[in-house]
Amino acid sequence: MADAGIIRNRRKIIATITNAQAVLALDVPFEEVVWSFRPVVTTVPVVTADLPASTAESAALATELKTRGFVFVGPTTAYALMQACGLVNDHLAACAVR
Repeated sequence: MADAGIIRNRRKIIATITNAQAVLALDVPFEEVVWSFRPVVTTVPVVTADLPASTAESAALATELKTRGFVFVGPTTAYALMQACGLVNDHLAACAVR
C-alpha cells in the first residue's frame, strides 16, 4: 500500500485478489464466460459522442460475473474488458486502427 507505483486503494486490492480467486473457482474457462456476452450487432461510431461507456451486453456480463463471485465490477468495467478482449471494436469509422 505504500508503493506509489501501484493501486493503493485497499478495496481495489482486495477486489483484485477476490476476482482472481473467482476466476480459479469457475467451472468453465473465463474466456468462455466473457465471450458468451459478445454483441451480435455492433454499430460503427462516427464521432466520439457515439462511443458508449457501457451496453446492455456489458451490464449482463457484469451481472453474470457478480453471480460468480466477482466484486468491484460494473457495466463500464465490463465494457472495458470487452474492448480489451476484442469483443467490440469501437474505434471511430475514420480511425486507421479500425
